[in-house]
Amino acid sequence: MFILSGFADEISDDLQVQLDTLEKLGIKFLELRGVWGKNVLELTDEEAEAIKKELDKRGMGVSAIGSPIGKIQIDDPFEPHLEAFRRAIQLAEFFGSKYIRMFSFFVPEGQADAYREQVMERLRAFLEVVEGHPIVLLHENERHIYGDIPRRCRDIFETLPSPQLRMTFDPANFVMCGVRPFTEAYPLLQDYIEYLHIKDGLMKEKRVVPAGQGDGEVRELLAALQKKGFEGFASLEPHLAMAGDFRGFSGPELFEVAVNALRGLLREIEA
Repeated sequence: MFILSGFADEISDDLQVQLDTLEKLGIKFLELRGVWGKNVLELTDEEAEAIKKELDKRGMGVSAIGSPIGKIQIDDPFEPHLEAFRRAIQLAEFFGSKYIRMFSFFVPEGQADAYREQVMERLRAFLEVVEGHPIVLLHENERHIYGDIPRRCRDIFETLPSPQLRMTFDPANFVMCGVRPFTEAYPLLQDYIEYLHIKDGLMKEKRVVPAGQGDGEVRELLAALQKKGFEGFASLEPHLAMAGDFRGFSGPELFEVAVNALRGLLREIEA
């Protein structure tokens, strides 16, 4: 079963607008990446408490901390980033979320394999820190990081086998790397997928589109996961108005377009 969630900062920077829109659309979870123009890891304890109070009042939850962990250059100082990671763990536990979204570091174009050992060393450090916490780290395939293509994503999971390291599968991100998500990526990565980011993309134009309207093979992916008995979050990350390296934006109307597109696909595969 697919449980819908979404990056509510794609709706608005304002918490009330975020939650009002999600409620209107019948979505009970959000992937917490940003509120009030601040990244989730920049929130003060008081701000986190205010968010949780509002979520609790509405009966809503946090599906994952949509952190930028691992979104630094591979040769950037690591200790400050490790401190930020510890904050991500605190927030995940505070909000009662099992998951933290993370990445495998920006590497120089065309030189990813040369930085493999440094990447694995840093990812291993994250796993050591999170050991003993009820948290699963979700590596997202993202352009320009080590784990941007299926082969290197699989390398991460095989090199660091841990129940606390799983995958957020993002079809559009694979499309932007020239990879066919279901045909080429899914066979290599299906055993590691625990979470989905729902956006689609046009390979030729390098443009994000609603689910089912691009080259992301989203329908095939959802059908295969349903057949396999997948139970987890499908988190909407539409990027329909703007797509940047650290966040995207859609606005309430385009976010609703993205939700309707996903629900249309789910109806098709359930028919």
